[in-house]
Amino acid sequence: MGVSSSGKSSIGKALADRLGWRFADGDDFHPPANVEKQRAGQPLTDEDRWPWLQSIADEIDRITAEGGRLVVACSALKRVYRNLLVHGRHDIRIVYLDGSKELIGKRMAARKNHFMPPSLLDSQFKTLEVPGPDERVITVSIDDEIDGIVDAIMKQLPT
Repeated sequence: MGVSSSGKSSIGKALADRLGWRFADGDDFHPPANVEKQRAGQPLTDEDRWPWLQSIADEIDRITAEGGRLVVACSALKRVYRNLLVHGRHDIRIVYLDGSKELIGKRMAARKNHFMPPSLLDSQFKTLEVPGPDERVITVSIDDEIDGIVDAIMKQLPT
């Protein structure tokens, strides 16, 4: 989890590959209206986010019910969003990709073909509620290469 351009998709894919798990990108679960709203430079509201988050939570439940394991890239900026995704399960870990607004802004400006414009970065940071230790969070700095970030996550995963 983390703000847009923190590396959720790239790091999530690399982590899933390393673990031999499936990967799902939360962006793929957005309904077209959410994508168009963001593309137009309008931040999503909670009303926009609830169905999207529920569809991700349903996918987590579906994969785990089949005996699979899954890494999901999802902003999950607020505690209530993370609570919906985790919904009391103890087998889920939240990985918070922590980076400065300046670094993330540079990455966002360099991104091509993504619906989230740089103008929404401020709203992302305004919405962000940094996870607390009671959320059993794994916090890693994104000020490294992908392999180094995945190494840092792996070191903190329960065995």
